[in-house]
Amino acid sequence: MTGRDKGAAANSRTRTGQAWPLWLALAPAALAFAQTASAQSTNTYTNATVANINAATSCSAPLIRNFVVATSFTIADVDVGVFATHTFRGDIRITLQAPDGTRVQLVNGNTSTISGDNFNVRLDDSAAQQVNTDSATGTHSTAAPPPFANVFRPDSPLSAFMGKAGLGTWRLEICDAYPGSDDGQFRYAELALTSAPANFADLSLTKSVSNAAPATGAAITYTLQVGNAATSPGTATGVTVAEVLPAGVSYSSQSGFGSYDPSTGVWTVGTVAPGQTRTITIQAVVTAMASATVVNTAEIATSSQGDIDSTPGNGVAGEDDQASASFTVQGTRTAGVAPALTCPAGSSLFDWDARAWAAGSLSNGYAMAGIGTIGFTVSSSGNWMNDANYGGQSPSLSNAITGGIAGSQRSLHQYLDFNTRAETAVTTIVLPTAVPGAQFTIFDVDYNAGQFADRLVVTGSFAGVTVQPTLTNGTANYVVGNSATGDVLSANAAADGNVVVTFSQPVDTIVIAYGNGSAAPANPGGQAIAIFDITFCNPAAILGVTKVSALVSDPLNGTANPRAIPGAVMEYCILIQNPGSATATNVIGTDIIPTTLTYTAGSMLSGASCAAATVAEDDNATGADESDPFGASITGNTLTATAASLGPGAGFALKFRATVN
Repeated sequence: MTGRDKGAAANSRTRTGQAWPLWLALAPAALAFAQTASAQSTNTYTNATVANINAATSCSAPLIRNFVVATSFTIADVDVGVFATHTFRGDIRITLQAPDGTRVQLVNGNTSTISGDNFNVRLDDSAAQQVNTDSATGTHSTAAPPPFANVFRPDSPLSAFMGKAGLGTWRLEICDAYPGSDDGQFRYAELALTSAPANFADLSLTKSVSNAAPATGAAITYTLQVGNAATSPGTATGVTVAEVLPAGVSYSSQSGFGSYDPSTGVWTVGTVAPGQTRTITIQAVVTAMASATVVNTAEIATSSQGDIDSTPGNGVAGEDDQASASFTVQGTRTAGVAPALTCPAGSSLFDWDARAWAAGSLSNGYAMAGIGTIGFTVSSSGNWMNDANYGGQSPSLSNAITGGIAGSQRSLHQYLDFNTRAETAVTTIVLPTAVPGAQFTIFDVDYNAGQFADRLVVTGSFAGVTVQPTLTNGTANYVVGNSATGDVLSANAAADGNVVVTFSQPVDTIVIAYGNGSAAPANPGGQAIAIFDITFCNPAAILGVTKVSALVSDPLNGTANPRAIPGAVMEYCILIQNPGSATATNVIGTDIIPTTLTYTAGSMLSGASCAAATVAEDDNATGADESDPFGASITGNTLTATAASLGPGAGFALKFRATVN
């Protein structure tokens, strides 16, 4: 998409028809009261001095709330809780300053789309959800903490305070980034400081790549170093590093300290004493295409000692136990050639021209012959745009973006205004039964300098197991693994921004996440993609059968090392499975017992697998046991197993015993 439309929202917002400018709050500093705690524990300091947040000045003069820490210890973790009654909580900006002057803006306070009232939040780096992403319009509870009504991750990590001295005055600043007519009131705050243990390690990880601009097929080397600060009081043992090589490189060899397992991505480091540094180099070959940027992130995964300023394996960016290295592949790019979709039972086309999608709707279902009702669900943390040139209120069906396809065919158009690089739009396609494969094109995955850098991540699943598609690039984007990122501008009617998605194995769920790559600005603008028609391979059932046997006992040895001699008891299991993508019905399997064996009456058991075959079956073909849900019977020397239906990925087993004649 070539344009950008941020509108007036970037500078002002409208309430009851009037624009209102930026404003903030100012109030005097207040005292804090500490709840004393012992060493190596969490010290909680509170401030409940109520003050208004309603001054019409700027955030250069915020409301101040101080916490006085009278004991000396080293910080291992910090949490902050704030409760304020205030309309438009997206206005609130919160900053914490340590006694040494270290400052972290915990809540940015410029989220103009958040109109929900009140702020009742404990800020914790380990929280799964980022602050101000819970609800744009929802109102936070006014029940006075503790406990706080919500726990969210701050906009900038509190880990910046790890390793700092706790002693002194901690300063909490609260203001309104949109000063104006809104009144608010600070009610209560908590500062929770966790002291470091007496015997900790201060581990850190660095990482580099030998060539930041290699060509496809070039050899590169990643160098990783784990160090323990010389001032650390403890030796770290059991240290491992998670270093999973990304899509776009292929492992070759390794050298250096410890051992690296390319199949698991684990570098086993072992012991790192204070002042020591452990180094490993990993050689790899570049497999990514020209212009692709490949980012490789590693993190210390385990350590026997607590770390003063990071937590192994927590995945929190910005901590010093995590490091990244990247390269961009050089060369001339050409549009890729998508793999041919092979469909054993033929294919069916899901054509948007034959479908209806009410502009702005986020969920629809469509019946398709041979497959059933296909569900489409769309969600986004960004703002859906309304533009008549692109089908009206998005998401919508439109032919404004054609991807070079002849005619005026429609596609599912998604036009959004993303406020941050982290925001995404997610399209989930759920099939009532799996299909052997699928293929479709997404139009206009491109880039506009200073505005956006389109990025797709496409995944699938079959019976709950992840299925990865093959993505094929256009000339305006590059592909790494199951993601495609735009880096060249493409016209709406051009094929340059096309990305072809191909699933070559059974799939029942497809998820398309659309957002921005790292080259996008912090506040991207309006941007769009279009999901074109989908070719589904027609579902097909595929039945397979296996049979296994085991000796149970013999007349001489009993169950200890039995042998297949006359009188020995054998146990057999017949397993019928459907690895296909359609449901098989009226499934019947038979097994003829040879004359060298005599069936053991009443020994049949059924179940979904040999291990799960525990349901007793009688020897006839009648009764409730024939549909629980499998049936089994014997007539003469022929065993028969039945299943009314066998869905994709399902199986059923029949176990029985026989005596060797």
